[in-house]
Amino acid sequence: MLEQEKQAQVIPEKEGCVQQIGEMDGSMIPIVTTNEESEDKRKNKTLQWKEARLSLVHKKGSVTPKFGVVFQGSVNEAGQSLLNSAILAGFGRKTQLHAVGDGAPWIAAQVQDKFGIQGRYLVDFYHVCEYLANASSHCTSNGSDSEVKNWMETQKKALKNNEYETVLNDLKPYIEADNIDDKQAPVRVCYRYLSNRTNQLDYKTAIENDLPIGSGEIESAHKYVIQKRLKLSGAWWKTNNADSMLALRVVRANKCWNDYWTTLPKNNHPKSIHF
Repeated sequence: MLEQEKQAQVIPEKEGCVQQIGEMDGSMIPIVTTNEESEDKRKNKTLQWKEARLSLVHKKGSVTPKFGVVFQGSVNEAGQSLLNSAILAGFGRKTQLHAVGDGAPWIAAQVQDKFGIQGRYLVDFYHVCEYLANASSHCTSNGSDSEVKNWMETQKKALKNNEYETVLNDLKPYIEADNIDDKQAPVRVCYRYLSNRTNQLDYKTAIENDLPIGSGEIESAHKYVIQKRLKLSGAWWKTNNADSMLALRVVRANKCWNDYWTTLPKNNHPKSIHF
């Protein structure tokens, strides 16, 4: 299985499918570490949360994605996991990846790094709307519910038509003073967020090509791939055990459960598996 993982490092020479959809996001895992040198065994445990980065890719029109997961690894390893998932889902030299995610710069950077001109990244539309919603009451004359609703609908319509400059212009007059903390400056935060991501707001093209503008698929996948097993009520995991369990969850999600157990005697470490 480790050999399969090594082979999924570069884009194959085959043409591949025409269009894929990919998403990647993080989910926090409850981890416990134990200080064996502590004399008081009742107080020798430290609880913390660590991020597992889950990726999924599938051909447009397919409902069977290929998954990958990275726990404790670098953002570069997470990007490689996304590429591996794409290759396993049929990515080739003529495939285009439509990637959607939140505004985390590392995700967009990894799509660019791993896919180049074959990948396009779109910021989750509903994530953008959260920033607009926070700013909305500050961008209307009286902040009434009806006025805020109308303002939001105007901005959403503009974004879906790729008129992000109109949205920025509507925000600009209400930007708070520089001496106000970001927590009290939702308009400035929203304006900065959008202006730093203008190349990731091509919602019009996505809609015209029947491609998603939201990353709800990966958010749902977190629940049934990761959280259903690793976030049970009251459960805390040792790091190595969590790493192995995450790998097994991906094996099952990728419908390779029987293949895994068949080859287990040859590769006895679940975290080395990437189907």
